[in-house]
Amino acid sequence: MKPQAALAAASPAQAQWVEGELVRNLMRTQRDTQSIGLLLIPLVVAVLWGDASSRWLLAWAAFALAMAGCRFWLLRRYERQVKGRGSAEHLAFFRRHRLVWPLSALVWGLTTALHFGRATLPDQFICWLLLAGTAMFSINALSSRLATMHAYLNTLGLTAVAVMAWRMGVDLRLQGPTYHWWLLAMLLIFWQVLRHAGGRLHETHRSNFSLQYRNNQLIESLTRQTQAALDAVEIKNRFLASAAHDIRQPVHALGLYADWLGSEPELVHELAPKIVESTKAVNQLFDSLFDLSRLDAGKIRLNVEPVNLAKLLHDLELQYRPVCEAKGLQFRLHVTPGTVVSDPILLRRIVGNLISNAVRYTRAGGVLLASRATRQGLSVEIWDTGVGIAPEHQREIFREFFKVPTHGGTEEGFGLGLYIVARLTNILGHPLTMGSRLGRGTVFRLLLQPTDARAAAERAVAAVAQMASRP
Repeated sequence: MKPQAALAAASPAQAQWVEGELVRNLMRTQRDTQSIGLLLIPLVVAVLWGDASSRWLLAWAAFALAMAGCRFWLLRRYERQVKGRGSAEHLAFFRRHRLVWPLSALVWGLTTALHFGRATLPDQFICWLLLAGTAMFSINALSSRLATMHAYLNTLGLTAVAVMAWRMGVDLRLQGPTYHWWLLAMLLIFWQVLRHAGGRLHETHRSNFSLQYRNNQLIESLTRQTQAALDAVEIKNRFLASAAHDIRQPVHALGLYADWLGSEPELVHELAPKIVESTKAVNQLFDSLFDLSRLDAGKIRLNVEPVNLAKLLHDLELQYRPVCEAKGLQFRLHVTPGTVVSDPILLRRIVGNLISNAVRYTRAGGVLLASRATRQGLSVEIWDTGVGIAPEHQREIFREFFKVPTHGGTEEGFGLGLYIVARLTNILGHPLTMGSRLGRGTVFRLLLQPTDARAAAERAVAAVAQMASRP
């Protein structure tokens, strides 16, 4: 692929970065270039002293020194104000001062007026060598910016050609030596060769910086992916450690109950409910783990359809009323009939997790499950008279594996229920809010705005991508 084609396909960010690096590369060479140019000024004066008019020679030297001072000032300003800044600042600085280089070329092109057809042949030869060296050196120094290099070479070449044409046509009336024509022809050829060579070198610079940009992007991407993989391993390690810790207690209890039942079978009526409860705890953990696994893998299947909200809440009442009564709690239901657009299975999972959470952290009083009509649509509310959540923990409870410190009942939870609720409500587009007072209770409000199937699928994919790329 040619560099021009690669540049055409580059993004605006890449193009600006490459242009900025080309300016940096040019400015890095300018101090050495300027130092060499400054040393050549007295050399030209020494060579042409006695050949050219001392007045014009000193005037040229003053002009050359003034341009050298200007370029040194420019370099100092660049190093103080621009060098450590971004590509945009480099490009703006260069645009403001781009005429400095053509003016420098004009200085050296005017040396032709001092020696061509006026100095001795050896002195002319030395001056032509100095001029050719300056032009060749400019290719290496200025080729990073093609327009600047062309401006420099064109000014240098046009100035020299104009001086030679004036000298040959006006002063000598085309009666000068034949070698003048050969010098003119060589100058024109040399000029075009330098332009072509500089263009090729510029393509190399641009291609190298474009490749460097892509390599940097690739390294950054690989770094992010590597970090994401390490984070995923850490998450899974915490996942397994937490799951192993949470499952140990009910499994250990099952073992004890089984041994007890084996040694004292007459206690079957007393032990059977405890075995059932321990089995439920294990099942709840596995349900949460499977939900989380499907969420992280992006395998949640959406089935958006009209949902009879009253029927869904009555079904949940049948499931959770016995649990509440077993703890000595009241379970109240208040239903506003209506239909919502959502995924019935996921919606049932969300509300069920919220009810389960309310029952777990309520020791006295009860739980209220209600649906209400609001301006934005139907909403579901879950009220409890439990321990409440301190303000500093109200945002943290939706993180995976988070358990509120010092909460009674946290030893029974897995720190996954509310995390799964947050993920599912985001996917379905059902805003969830909460209010809580420590020691008084908590309320969760789920606004059942209609779920757009396509948008929900996109949010599910985005959630998985965010999980894979988060630092």
